[in-house]
Amino acid sequence: MSLAKLGLLGALFIVNVAFVLAWVRDARGRDVRPKPTLGDVAIGFVTDFLDALGIGSFAPTTALFKLRGSPPDELIPGTLNVGHNAAAFVETAVLVTAVAVEPLLLVSMIASATLGAWLGAGIVSRLPRRGIQLVMGVALLTAAVFFLIGILGRFPVGGNSMELAGWRFALAVGVNFVLGALATGGIGPYAPSMVVLALLGLHPLGAFPIMMGTCGLVQPVASLRFFKTQRFAFGPALGLTIGGSVGVLIALFIVRQLPLLALRWLVIVVVSYAAWSMLRSAVRERATGLVTPAT
Repeated sequence: MSLAKLGLLGALFIVNVAFVLAWVRDARGRDVRPKPTLGDVAIGFVTDFLDALGIGSFAPTTALFKLRGSPPDELIPGTLNVGHNAAAFVETAVLVTAVAVEPLLLVSMIASATLGAWLGAGIVSRLPRRGIQLVMGVALLTAAVFFLIGILGRFPVGGNSMELAGWRFALAVGVNFVLGALATGGIGPYAPSMVVLALLGLHPLGAFPIMMGTCGLVQPVASLRFFKTQRFAFGPALGLTIGGSVGVLIALFIVRQLPLLALRWLVIVVVSYAAWSMLRSAVRERATGLVTPAT
């Protein structure tokens, strides 16, 4: 294993220790700690199971939350980052060592995304509810477009290189900074990152450790900000963690591969409806003047 990957795994461990300690401190500071429901656990299981098989977890989880009407819209971004962090940790630890990619590119892209997440979470965690609704609505529409592109087989095929140099390297690092910031608002970086890296000429396999490492560090770092502002739903996040941990392990070590075409079409329909619903809620917020101030 390369020194870069050892460093990444070390950073992953340290950041997640900080994540656990911060969540314990948050729990102790609450007068009421809502318990996760069976529905929360089931959503975590299904979405992280699908995430490990390549569908993603943020958009389906947001859609299911919106369809059932809880948690409140303004708490969804924080709940996604906190609740799906355990599964992201497992996926990163298991998959980031499986593919060889140029160490400097790997470390630089993950570091830039992590910085983007820290800054982005500071903004998202203080947005009013209507702002969150607009961000999440756009995030869901973006996810639906990428799902459709994937089903139609229109993703760029990529090159043969496991490294990028010059302006391609700089552009990839800059884009990953933006994707790290957007992830705190509910836009999963998997598909956008794969498309950008393929267009820049990176081998498709080279994108995987970058994507996994990005999510593995972005989510706990963003969560530290959400813990500070308490802009997440405690019970649903814990349910996602419990169900997601089981789902990702089953997907990675038992199932590994499934025919998912019909399910991907279903996800597009559900996510598109949830996007429309989220944006409609934002319009209603503005029309009624019930915009919730930032906390």
